[in-house]
Amino acid sequence: GRMKKFTGEISLTGQAFIMEPKKTVGEILKEKGATVTNFIRLEVGEGIERKEEDFAAEVAAQIAAAKGE
Repeated sequence: GRMKKFTGEISLTGQAFIMEPKKTVGEILKEKGATVTNFIRLEVGEGIERKEEDFAAEVAAQIAAAKGE
């Protein structure tokens, strides 16, 4: 019981489908006649590049912009 629940939660086909949480991904795949051939895993925020800027330079730029107005 516990092991089946655990493997269902960590495997893709055992997880709840986002659009219909009462069904699993595996059930949706069977309904649609589809198979999973490949997948990738992304974490929240992965691939988002942050623009790194020096705080002192940013403050100086804002002061210069304020003086120019």
